[in-house]
Amino acid sequence: MQLNTIKASAGAKRARRRVGRGIGSGLGKTAGRGHKGQKSRAGGFHKVGFEGGQMPLQRRLPKRGFKSLTAAFNAEITLTDLQRLGVDEIDVLTLKQSGMVNDKAKVVKVIKSGELTRKIVLKGIGATAGAKAAIEAAGGSIS
Repeated sequence: MQLNTIKASAGAKRARRRVGRGIGSGLGKTAGRGHKGQKSRAGGFHKVGFEGGQMPLQRRLPKRGFKSLTAAFNAEITLTDLQRLGVDEIDVLTLKQSGMVNDKAKVVKVIKSGELTRKIVLKGIGATAGAKAAIEAAGGSIS
């Protein structure tokens, strides 16, 4: 094998389609564009989604959904997580260092899921009504 003898395998390269080169080519006259109309003309185009003046599908359908920009900064933590944490005074920084909430979290809220048996003090952390009752029943407080 020599560099000058290397060739692509048979059928790997196809000749490009030469349109408008006579009747015998099969692509003469209208050159595969059909008869008349915007798409047959040179420079004839329309924007994506254009339906010939009919109200486009993306405008006929209702707008739906919403993506909150603050969702990344909110975090939830359960009573079970607080029980597992070996600290009595808990704030957002403590939760970030333990890896229980994301580093981006600014607002943390305790939800009532699981049980709490030991006394804990929450500082700068919110809680649902049920979680607050469970924390206070265990002798803890929220400030």
